[in-house]
Amino acid sequence: MSEAKRLAGEKAIEYVEDGMVVGVGTGSTVAFFIDALAGIRHRIAGAVSSSEQSTARLRGHGIEVLELNDTGPLSLYVDGADECDPGKCLIKGGGAALTREKIIAQASERFVCIIDPAKRVDVLGRFPLPVEVVPMARSLVARELVALTGGQPVWRQGTTTDNGNWILDVHNLRITDPVALEAAINQMPGVVSVGLFARRRADIVIVGGEPPLVL
Repeated sequence: MSEAKRLAGEKAIEYVEDGMVVGVGTGSTVAFFIDALAGIRHRIAGAVSSSEQSTARLRGHGIEVLELNDTGPLSLYVDGADECDPGKCLIKGGGAALTREKIIAQASERFVCIIDPAKRVDVLGRFPLPVEVVPMARSLVARELVALTGGQPVWRQGTTTDNGNWILDVHNLRITDPVALEAAINQMPGVVSVGLFARRRADIVIVGGEPPLVL
C-alpha cells in the first residue's frame, strides 16, 4: 500500500497554489505529501501543522510552520484518514492528532483527503473510533459511550495526545448516521473531540492510483 499512499500524497500537490499557507495533517500518507511539498517549498508561504510529528518533518524540509492564530482562515488542508465512506465522512485519529486535525479542517476552505484503497468502506466503524478525553473523565466517558453506542471503548494506554489528553478507541461500531453520532459524542462532558469528520467532511478524496472523488 505504500505505493498507493505515495501516489495519493503526490497527487494532492496539484491543489497547492503559489503563495498558499497549507494546512498539513498527520500520518504515513501525509508524510509522502510533506516530502512532495518540499519540492515546491519556495512557492508557498508556509504550513500549519496538526501534530508535533508533522511539524518536525516540515521543518526538516525547510518549510516554515506557522500558527493558525496568526494565519487566519486557510485555503487548503491536506490530511489522511483511517476510514472513508461513500459520502466522504471520515474516521480519523489513529495517530492521536484528531483534535488539531479537526480544528485545521474547520478553518480551511477546501479539505483534500488522501488515502489508499484499503481505507474505503461502505459503512464507518470497522476501524475503532478514537475519542480524545480529559484524563480524569476517561471512565465516565467510557461508560457513556457504551450506553450511547453499544460499542466497546478501550483506553489506548501509553498514548498521550499533543494536548496532554488520553484516547479511547471504540470498537464494534456500525456508524450509519455519522453526523448525529459526532454531535452526540461531542456533547459528553470530558470529551475533547471525536474522530468522526462528518459535519466537516472531506471536499475531495484522493485514492492512490485512482481519479479524485469530488463532493
